Amino acid sequence: MKHIIGAKPPATPAELPAARIVEVDADSSGQRLDNFLIRHLKGVPKTHVYRIIRSGEVRINKGRASADTRVEAGDRVRLPPVRVSDKVAEKAERPAPAREFPVLLEDEHLIAIDKPAGVAVHGGSGVSFGVIEQLRQARPQAKFLELVHRLDRETSGILLVAKKRSALTHLQDQFRERETGKTYLALVTGAWPANKKVIDLPLHKYLQADGERRVRVTTADDPDGMRSITLVKVRSTAAPRPDQGLPAMSLLEVTIKTGRTHQIRVHLASQGHPIVGDDKYGDFDLNKRLQKLSMKRMFLHAWRLQFNHPASGERIALHAELPAELAAFLPGPA
Repeated sequence: MKHIIGAKPPATPAELPAARIVEVDADSSGQRLDNFLIRHLKGVPKTHVYRIIRSGEVRINKGRASADTRVEAGDRVRLPPVRVSDKVAEKAERPAPAREFPVLLEDEHLIAIDKPAGVAVHGGSGVSFGVIEQLRQARPQAKFLELVHRLDRETSGILLVAKKRSALTHLQDQFRERETGKTYLALVTGAWPANKKVIDLPLHKYLQADGERRVRVTTADDPDGMRSITLVKVRSTAAPRPDQGLPAMSLLEVTIKTGRTHQIRVHLASQGHPIVGDDKYGDFDLNKRLQKLSMKRMFLHAWRLQFNHPASGERIALHAELPAELAAFLPGPA
């Protein structure tokens, strides 16, 4: 047996956690085995999860299973010992700070919260934690809390969290089938033409040289373009404020029929009316002036959400009023 100088010795059985048995609860019933494991083996790379399934180390009721096997309530799943990276282990020792958020609606199936701007919905991409991690820390007794959909970090407003797997799948199906009604309030530069009510332009996602994600309007023949539809209604307009170096502005009600990444921001900017305070697609010179006027965020707010309740089927209509910092910035009518 060769020994490499400076190499880390292989883990001994004593260093690894013991195998454990997890009983599938009702909320996890019907979930694929790979997704069940990814949820229970936090920090373990997906490639390793699939490896232990293929090797037979994972067992359901003492029998081998494949990644697409559906677990059922009452099943006993053997989770083999796995090594978690030092980085993940360190993160587990420093969990997200517990935090509750303003609740718009809550029952045994879901929570609708009013997310503040500046908070990511989940950890990742340089953010160690987000709303969902903080909510789980604040509610340790909750067996199941999962995001139904997402909002950009700088967007405030209505965010749904499922408290049961059945609610999660039901609500996500509605989002996917465009059965929800999602309307945002956006303040844009310039006077939006009242007759410009529909933007139907495909969007193309790409990465910049620094690896940051961006989106641009593309053509119908772009094989990577995704059809994207945005409806726009002018709520009010405001005259220029030359004494403050501000142009005319329009407050819009924006309803999205498709939920593409950065859809509203890119669609509005493509029409020559970027969202005020948008640091990716906006007017950067104007943003600098806004900072001096204490407007330090993007003026985009998830204002209204309509959906069918996952249990009763009742049509729910939620509203989240404009945050104080946005409402205070709104100018008088033109």
